[in-house]
Amino acid sequence: MILNIPLAWLQLAKQKVRFVVALAGIAFVSVLMFLQIGFQDALYASATQLHKTLDGQLFLISIQYQSLTSNQSFPRQRLYQILGFEDVESVSPLYVQFAKLKNPQTGFKYPIYVLGFDPVKSILNLPNVQENIHLLQLPDHVLFDRASRPEFGPIAEKFTQGKTVKAEIFSYVGLVGYKVQIGNLFSLGPSFGVDGNLIVSTSSFLRIFQERSVQNIDIGLIKLKPGADHQKVLADLAAKLPKDVRIIAREDFIKLEKDYWTLRTPIGFVFNFMVIMGFVVGVIVVYQILYSNISNHLAEYATLKAMGFKNKYLLSIVFQQAIILASLGYVPGFTISLGLYDIAKNATKLPVMMNLERAIFVFVLAMIMCLFSGFLSTNKLRNVDPADIF
Repeated sequence: MILNIPLAWLQLAKQKVRFVVALAGIAFVSVLMFLQIGFQDALYASATQLHKTLDGQLFLISIQYQSLTSNQSFPRQRLYQILGFEDVESVSPLYVQFAKLKNPQTGFKYPIYVLGFDPVKSILNLPNVQENIHLLQLPDHVLFDRASRPEFGPIAEKFTQGKTVKAEIFSYVGLVGYKVQIGNLFSLGPSFGVDGNLIVSTSSFLRIFQERSVQNIDIGLIKLKPGADHQKVLADLAAKLPKDVRIIAREDFIKLEKDYWTLRTPIGFVFNFMVIMGFVVGVIVVYQILYSNISNHLAEYATLKAMGFKNKYLLSIVFQQAIILASLGYVPGFTISLGLYDIAKNATKLPVMMNLERAIFVFVLAMIMCLFSGFLSTNKLRNVDPADIF
């Protein structure tokens, strides 16, 4: 009959204040893990957003390339050498560099990422860019990223209202700005290293960055003929191209960028460290709760043991409490995190979003955290002797 009595629940619910505080602690730890993992995923998603939109199967980069935000150019002729290979259909050069865009209202200049390419065809799989690529053929016309951070001023808002919007772009070494007109908007979004984006034609790019040579490009996009074996072409090109460049598939291009932010920047280490610290703090909090609960009910456990109940049954009560705490504490943590994600997304313009995979992952982490704490807290229960209590 005693097996039908929910002892685990009754023990927790008996002291309501302590129970609520325990759930609040687990909810807090869940929120910490949600935020750290959410920002970490936003870091990777935003850093690789451009890679995912580039229209190509293979990409040519400098052997010195580390990330999009660290310019490493290479000779343009390397890209055109690839046209001599049988399975290559077309190649497109992409120029990228940071400039400063002057806020038309405040006059302050802020770094903006400028992408330049030949406006004959779009090399970005973004709807607004493909539809408005012809505008880049007009002199001094550019496309502005509507998802850029607000430091650049109300450029997107004014354009949406039908007003003519002009802006001034400065290179980091130039004193005279290059005046442009916003031709249309697109949406790419900022990242941890980029506050906003601007798309220009190759000729406009070279006017903004007069120190740059048209012969030095930053990324080469390679499209293969239908039916071509990507891996075979990749291996052939890698074997025959000079060693000052590297040919890479999209998946490896994205991985290269992720590895840079994970392994070569402090921010990647900080996010991983904070997730681990959140887990450790959660283990300590739940351990204190369960250990205190065992101590308060030690006489009852000793009585059960004197009645013939085995350690296995007593331990199961503690693990049931761990599961109850993890399940009920996770719910408010998940709900609060949804609201915080919205706030973070609106404030930073970063893709901080909840998804099913992350929700399950944090729930599993919370469950492991509580069960591990339950395991640690049962040492005292295993050794309890009714003779010592009575």
